[in-house]
Parts: sequence; structure tokens; C-alpha cells
Amino acid sequence: MLLVHWRYVGVAAGVALGLLLVAFLTFPDRNALVAKGPMNTGHEGLGCQECHSAVAGTAAQQLSSNVYHWLGLRESSIGFGSEDVGNTACLDCHERPEDRHPVARFVEPRFSDVRKDLAAQMCITCHTEHQGVRVTQPTIGFCIHCHQDTALEDDPINPTHAELVRRESWNTCLQCHDFHGNHVWTTPLRLEEGVAEALIWDYFLGGPSPYGDDKHVEPSSSRQGGDP
Repeated sequence: MLLVHWRYVGVAAGVALGLLLVAFLTFPDRNALVAKGPMNTGHEGLGCQECHSAVAGTAAQQLSSNVYHWLGLRESSIGFGSEDVGNTACLDCHERPEDRHPVARFVEPRFSDVRKDLAAQMCITCHTEHQGVRVTQPTIGFCIHCHQDTALEDDPINPTHAELVRRESWNTCLQCHDFHGNHVWTTPLRLEEGVAEALIWDYFLGGPSPYGDDKHVEPSSSRQGGDP
């Protein structure tokens, strides 16, 4: 009898909360209300549905299914409202044929150890949404994960890559290199001719590109997409 009682409670709670949720989600400007935080730079004009695909079923069905799971009456939980965003949604807007660091590169076997440290194969590792910025990495020196052995024969730059690696000057990489290669940018031969570190941080936080406004290829998409 107790089990039957809890089933009725779960169904009733699921229906009631589901109806409240439906009312909440149909409220005007609901995107701003349900978002986890401000949209990142370049995504300000996007609605939730442009990146998040809907979970199957009504809100009441989703809620009641999860209530059953919490009560131990259902083996697994299901998504609620919308699915989490993966690489596919990001690449719909941001995939470029000449990307210097495409997702496909980081899934190669040789980067298995790097994936454990950085998870560079996931767009959200560097571009976590709803943070109100462009790049969410806590350091601009993340190149250390892949380039610890970088040394070029007849290296033309001053100081050389080998010297910068020896000094562990990983914050200097983005002073000369545009990570994705989106911008028309000539790599300087002297470090002092590169981008100031403060401007790189400003770019991460949503400021203008320190590599100029001209780009090699604009992504083709009907959706709004800012600089990654």
C-alpha cells in the first residue's frame, strides 16, 4: 500500500509542477529567465532553441519521469526541457575549413593524454556559454598542454620557440599566434612586436580582436555567431 501511495504522490507532484513549469516557460522573455547566465560575446541575439534541442515529451511528462526516478520507481532519469549543447551545435555556426585547431585534431590518439588534462576536443572547454565573455579558459598559457617540445629548425623568431619553452613563457604564444587562424594576421618575428598580454585578456573577456578585423573565411550560417 505504501508503494502505491508514493506512486500517486509522485504523479500528482509531477503534474502540478509540470503545469507550473509550462506556465513559466510560456512567460514572455522566458529565455532571459531560464538562462544560466548572460550569453557570450557574439551570441547576444540567440534564443535558447537555436542551440538547445528539446527533450522528447511534454514538460509534465519529463518532470513526472524524473520524479519516478528519484523515488526509485524508474531505472533512469531523462533530460528536462532541453538537451545539453555539444560540439555539433557549435560547429553549425563556427566550423571553418582552415581552422588551425579543429575539434577533429584533438580526437586523434596522439592527444589522448592532452584530453585528460584539457579536454580540448570539446568546444565548451574554452567557450563555456552563459558566462558573458568570449573565452572561459582561466589562463592564456593553455598551449603548454600540446607544445612542450616545440623547437623549429632555423627558427626565425627572436627569442626562439625553444628559448620560450625553456623559460616556460606560455603566456607569449597568443601574442604571436591567432589560435584558430580566423584573422588575416602576419606572425611577427620579434616577440615585442606581438600583441600585448593585456589585450589578449581583454579579447577573452569580450573586447575587440587584437589580431585585426579582417578574417580569412566567415562561417556560413543563418544563425548569429561571434568570434571564437
